[in-house]
Amino acid sequence: IFNMKRSDKVSSSRRTQRRNLYQAPSNVRRKIMTVRLSRELRKKYNVRNLPIRKNDVVKILKGKSRKKSGKVTAVYRKRWCIHVDKVTKDKQNGQPVNVPIKTHNCVIETLHLDKDRKELLERVARNAERKKNKGMNKAE
Repeated sequence: IFNMKRSDKVSSSRRTQRRNLYQAPSNVRRKIMTVRLSRELRKKYNVRNLPIRKNDVVKILKGKSRKKSGKVTAVYRKRWCIHVDKVTKDKQNGQPVNVPIKTHNCVIETLHLDKDRKELLERVARNAERKKNKGMNKAE
């Protein structure tokens, strides 16, 4: 059985998908660079993942720096990575340099909340509830 494309706006070509990913503008990269929330935050806010942001506290799960946690000092969208405070390596001359970390290797432990972020959390949780209850309330 051959599955048809669901949308005409999205290409099914691998080549086009890759081109769209690597030529994506900053606002699209923000959504792609999402990070999972820890179990406690997931239960509290009813949200699975969020776009990463400066001043969030993350725990690194993979790589040489795993099990370290720290505050995000920079979200480097052009290079698809984040810089975490206390995760550095020394250059030949002793100068510390930030180690780039991919967002899918992290989990958010503490969120940096402000008005916009709270609204986003509420909106995402509301949509999740709506999807969850979509087929539940059928009249019998």
